[in-house]
Amino acid sequence: MNNILFINACVRRDSRTKELANIVLKNLQGTITEVNLEKENLQPLNLERLNYRSDLIEKRDFNNPIFDKARQFATADTIVIAAPFWDFSFPATLKIYVENINVVGLLFRYTQTGAVEGLCKAKKVFYITTAGGPILNSDFGYGYIKYLCNNFYGIKDTCLIKAEG
Repeated sequence: MNNILFINACVRRDSRTKELANIVLKNLQGTITEVNLEKENLQPLNLERLNYRSDLIEKRDFNNPIFDKARQFATADTIVIAAPFWDFSFPATLKIYVENINVVGLLFRYTQTGAVEGLCKAKKVFYITTAGGPILNSDFGYGYIKYLCNNFYGIKDTCLIKAEG
């Protein structure tokens, strides 16, 4: 069974990005689990949370609830990210989500030579975005996610689906 993780960074009730994401999701086969970032209580990593998390990582205590979202991301077969194009990137909630899931030992590891090795199960990430005007440079939003997937998480197949104007 295809385990699909849907990361919803859409905040507007009538979001065009969410509408486009729903079309993509309808065409995928599998069980969909949605993470609605607007409803999550994810916090940026301040010094206290970073130190707490680092201690857990050092102990390899990945069962702590602080890692729930990272484990969910790492074990998904397919990932769909819906993020409107805001300020040449995406909503801050998506950055906070990425900051929270970016865990050495769950999503990636460093080899003895210092190379990064991805640990994610997903074979494909769909990044969906819309903008009222032109998306002049997709490197700031999609490019960031693509770089992490390709170079850290071990997910080589990423797809940008966008509607602009």
